[in-house]
Amino acid sequence: MSSDLGEGKGSTTALEVDMERQLEHWRENPTWTDQPPIIKVSVPKGSLCNLNVKVNVGLPPDAVYNIVTDPDNRRVFKNIKEVLSRRVLIDEGHRQVVEVEQAALWKFLWWSGVMLVHVLVDQDRRDHSMKFKQVKTGFMKRFEGCWVIEPLFVDEKLCFPFQPKTCEDYHSCTRGKGRIASTVSLEQLIQPAIVPPPPISWYLRGITARTTEMLIHDLLAEAARIRGSFDPGKSLEVHQESKDLHQIDQISDIKERWAFRRRLAKQYLKRFFDEPSQ
Repeated sequence: MSSDLGEGKGSTTALEVDMERQLEHWRENPTWTDQPPIIKVSVPKGSLCNLNVKVNVGLPPDAVYNIVTDPDNRRVFKNIKEVLSRRVLIDEGHRQVVEVEQAALWKFLWWSGVMLVHVLVDQDRRDHSMKFKQVKTGFMKRFEGCWVIEPLFVDEKLCFPFQPKTCEDYHSCTRGKGRIASTVSLEQLIQPAIVPPPPISWYLRGITARTTEMLIHDLLAEAARIRGSFDPGKSLEVHQESKDLHQIDQISDIKERWAFRRRLAKQYLKRFFDEPSQ
């Protein structure tokens, strides 16, 4: 889901300055290893599935929030085929409520398709949250969830033996040099008007988990691009990367897919550092 941002000018300037300072720390030290997301799927009575996802992202919360709420984030999230409409209903500076309708791509094993998503998005920069809820009921009785982005103190060891509890504590004990990453949580409930029996329900849960996994992968890829982990001038061989992604799609087990991604990331990093400087 994406939506428009409308902030108060003064507060935006302060946030941008702080975020730019953090991004500079990340450019100076882009060392970061992406880990696979923790995805838990439960089946509450009468619903198709309740999805809980948690993943660490190597960018500060404001930067991640900007990616998730960017009206043009279709360029980041490949499962967004088209944004059909977007309307800002409430704009209170830090908080906006936006009505969004978009066409989303899904893929599971050898099946793929497009589904329409029409939701209200309530986003608040103060706690870096984004709640979404289906506008009209139809085939889907309930489709709702929430993104929450929390700070993660990457260089906390610099504070030893002190354990910072707040960003202010962390900034103080690292002398303003500590990098801040994000812990991103997503909770999503899907309840069709009629819950299909197995094995159809199993396939639908698989589609939901796979689509969410693709979303997280795209978020991590965009975070790596912003950090400057790779020199854009040194091509990562787009054609080879495309082939690698195709290989990933053929792996059905989530743990195997992410293990394969980690191996590829190590290969890319080795290739990057082994290349002689110009």
